[in-house]
Amino acid sequence: MSKGFDYQAAISPVRPVMKIYDSHTHLNDDDFYDDVPAWLNRAQHLGVVEMNMVGSNEKLNERALRLAHDYPQLHAIIGWHPEDSRNFGPQQREQLIKDLKRPEVVSLGEIGLDYHWDSSPRDVQQRVFADQLAIARRMHLPISVHCRDALADTYSLLKQAHVEDFGGVMHSFNGDTVWLHRFLELGMQVSYSGVATFHNAADVQAAVKETPLDRLLVETDAPYLTPEPYRGQRNEPAYSRYVVEGVAKLKGCSSEEVAATSFRNARELFPVREQYEED
Repeated sequence: MSKGFDYQAAISPVRPVMKIYDSHTHLNDDDFYDDVPAWLNRAQHLGVVEMNMVGSNEKLNERALRLAHDYPQLHAIIGWHPEDSRNFGPQQREQLIKDLKRPEVVSLGEIGLDYHWDSSPRDVQQRVFADQLAIARRMHLPISVHCRDALADTYSLLKQAHVEDFGGVMHSFNGDTVWLHRFLELGMQVSYSGVATFHNAADVQAAVKETPLDRLLVETDAPYLTPEPYRGQRNEPAYSRYVVEGVAKLKGCSSEEVAATSFRNARELFPVREQYEED
């Protein structure tokens, strides 16, 4: 367990009660998976009451589905991450389509392009991303998009897929205001992680200020991208609270408004289904 968490601050009357939706986190990761109830309890102390468990490959997709089945406040986002796209073949595609029909699933993701690590060849990433966009379109599912050092190609593929017809979110957005408005024009929602609290993240902070509240979500991407004041330690869903507070400070509004609006936005983008209905 992380030692950075301050229970006294969490329960202090100075901190107003609010409900927060962590729209992108990874309790299905090895860092958390063996002690999920404890991490959920820590999140509850800071008002984080609903979360999306995001997969990226066969193992993490399966775990996301299991957690969403076992805990009503958790929802599954499943798909094949660009770093894992080299392993996405016909068998994995068939299993993904089957699993996307489960009621625990609220989105297809995280999918996209990552030119920073280049773990998979770029042409493979682009092909798998386009294929999953076509699946999302056919199944009327929103998408959660991972984009690192690939803004132009990500934008192009989303535009070609007519993403406005099925919607989605730019997860942990890290572009400048020019790219922000281009993705907003495609109909995308924009989610901010702990990077929005980093003092050296000028482009992201400028984008936060220009993002309309009704298009904004918050996330941790735990165990990554830990916000201030715990930057450098392992992230966790509870720290969505600090993302909310950081975004509110940048936008000049209350934390309660950011929490309530982003919660509503997440619920609207990721509706819980009782069952999947074929066309």
